Amino acid sequence: ANQGTATFSGLLDLLAESMGGEALATNDEFFAEASNLVKPGRGIFDPDRYTDRGKWMDGWESRRKRGSGYDWCILKLGVPGIIRGLDIDTNHFLGNHAPYASVEAASLQPGQSLDDAKWEEVLTQSALHAGSQNLFSVQSNQVATHVRLNIFPDGGVARLRVFGEVKTDWADSSDDLDAEIVNRRSEDEVDLVAARHGGLALACSDMFFSSMNNLILPGRAANMGEGWETRRRRGPGFDWVLIRLSEPGQINWMEISTHHYKGNYPDRCMIEAIHAEGMRTTDLLEADWKPLLPEFKLEADTRHFVRDELLDVGKVTHLRLNIYPDGGISRLRAYGKAQG
Repeated sequence: ANQGTATFSGLLDLLAESMGGEALATNDEFFAEASNLVKPGRGIFDPDRYTDRGKWMDGWESRRKRGSGYDWCILKLGVPGIIRGLDIDTNHFLGNHAPYASVEAASLQPGQSLDDAKWEEVLTQSALHAGSQNLFSVQSNQVATHVRLNIFPDGGVARLRVFGEVKTDWADSSDDLDAEIVNRRSEDEVDLVAARHGGLALACSDMFFSSMNNLILPGRAANMGEGWETRRRRGPGFDWVLIRLSEPGQINWMEISTHHYKGNYPDRCMIEAIHAEGMRTTDLLEADWKPLLPEFKLEADTRHFVRDELLDVGKVTHLRLNIYPDGGISRLRAYGKAQG
């Protein structure tokens, strides 16, 4: 479940491992690897687990510094974007957390190396609380591709989240072009809801077991936890999720995947669409939606591809996926032509 975790609403974690974020370099990861910073969740604690270097920790932890200086880690964002918020999470780091941190950002073009980076400070040195999510807003207009986390003087950080607005080449869908997609997609079609192109899940009725944002992540889900799953509905009604397209466009065909969902897939779904550029989420919920995919029967653990079933609704900006009555959907793809 996602309860109890603070976040920046309406923004994507540009550094998430699921988006392609990764740690590239660090001066010290003696106790725990910097690659843990981008992993999902807040990190776990195993009181009985040790390594030959000491206590095993689910995060990045440097050795105790005995001289001057500070420790640092450089990470590559999964997608370029404008940074709006940071979460420097010290979960489970109590007597060993980093007491202060700063963050810098840089924009590198293809072919450039880290030596070419011109770093701009987006978070000045700030105090961190132990065992806590440390949330900071960022005022920057730079499109960043990399960040550098500095900790003073040493210690541990469990996770780093870099929340922002995606600013990438949305027409590049190469990361999702598996054989099934290649056979169906024409060269000028793009996945208009993909998170890495700027698509965004805005609201949903429920996401008790797993997040609505998973629906539009790159690649195929590894398990049920990487899709969108609601709790069991015990009364009337149905579940839904509202998604903003990366660019206005006309949708030609879609994939609705129930991959991994076997005893808990929805019985049916229906997809609605609307053209409403700039409309607020609360107003969208009350807006006049048009059916794009009439009620459609779903099967367990299946990639459903729909083309002939779609109605012609013209250029749209948002989709609403309704599932009846509840359950899990792994991925949603909406291929078409951008008409921004």
